[in-house]
Amino acid sequence: MAKGEADEVIRHALAHADALYNFARWLARDSVEAEDLVQETYARALSAAEKFEPGSNLKAWLFRILRNAFIDRRRRSQREGSLHVEDLDSDGERAERVLGELELDQIRALVAEDVSAAVHALPESFRTIILLDLEGMTEPEVANVLGCAMGTVKSRLSRARAVLRERLAAYRP
Repeated sequence: MAKGEADEVIRHALAHADALYNFARWLARDSVEAEDLVQETYARALSAAEKFEPGSNLKAWLFRILRNAFIDRRRRSQREGSLHVEDLDSDGERAERVLGELELDQIRALVAEDVSAAVHALPESFRTIILLDLEGMTEPEVANVLGCAMGTVKSRLSRARAVLRERLAAYRP
């Protein structure tokens, strides 16, 4: 790939910064670590931009780099014996005020907190699958990001959804 094409890849990659940050935030459960992961993702992408196959899914490639960076950090911290204190704050982002009704806003905030807590409580493999699904990735794209078979993606996604349905049963109509 020519240098101009590599520059083009990086330019297009910047469009996914928010989605990468959201994914990193959910994986790391810490905003500072999420920012570091996104920065590391772009550093890795920049150094490997000439290896990116034109016509491939850039978003999936970036998400795979981010996930690998997260796994590398987790392994490194485990080898070093450091304790990783996770951010257990489940406040999440509060819903925007709709129609200026405080009561409706409070109800939405409570629901958002419960959903956030339910997603945070999922095992990492389930949480990752759910978040990639919420990003709008197809099952083949998720399989590519995770480096596993599509059947594994379908199975994990189904089980993760079942766990979330169970944990959020109180909100069923």
